[in-house]
Amino acid sequence: MSISTNLSHVVEEIRAAALAAGRDPAEITLVAATKTQSDDTIRQAIAAGVAVCGENRVQELTAHWEAGAYEGARVHFIGHLQTNKVKYLVGKVDLIHSVSSQKLLLEIDRQAAKAGLVQEVLLEVNLAQEPSKSGFLCSQVLPAARLAAGLDHVRVRGLMCIPPAATFPEENLPFFHKLKALAVDIKEEMGDNKTDMTILSMGMSRDFTAAIAAGATHVRVGTAIFGPRSPIPPSP
Repeated sequence: MSISTNLSHVVEEIRAAALAAGRDPAEITLVAATKTQSDDTIRQAIAAGVAVCGENRVQELTAHWEAGAYEGARVHFIGHLQTNKVKYLVGKVDLIHSVSSQKLLLEIDRQAAKAGLVQEVLLEVNLAQEPSKSGFLCSQVLPAARLAAGLDHVRVRGLMCIPPAATFPEENLPFFHKLKALAVDIKEEMGDNKTDMTILSMGMSRDFTAAIAAGATHVRVGTAIFGPRSPIPPSP
């Protein structure tokens, strides 16, 4: 099926999941995960109604940016981020979903200061403590949020997670509920709420309806919109 048709189906699933959870569908932001997509398919998705593109790789984001492929949409970074690549994102992306260490927070603040702006970010949480995944442990999130609150050029807007691979969407519900509860706890602990934590980025093509039921505000959907991805070339 076409990108337009696929997107319509995803939007309808988001609407139905939100209503079933007693939520306003307008509360949910669809982030179209454009990993391995071409300039043309990204343009097709934006023409079909995609308002936010989410990139996983800095190299791809830079290439698409230079080609003007994102015109008409906002851009988020949703993949693993190394400190030496931060300088290529600041000023290009509205939101970085995957801040996984205090070192990365400090580098984002440094690069944003050089650019004269405030970079909005999410703290990535490794809920299942998987060695293969990056992210803060639950006990590390509050110290990271407090660090960010003292920085002039970083604004933490919420939390993000990538739960373990699951056969059925409902299997990830405990992780989604855990992230929601953690976000509530962090906001209460922050007192003056400098972090303005209103975003929960969780749920992908296989489980975004379950994530919405648990409180997701942003869902990162790629395959359900674009179809199966091509093999990812190795990083240089």
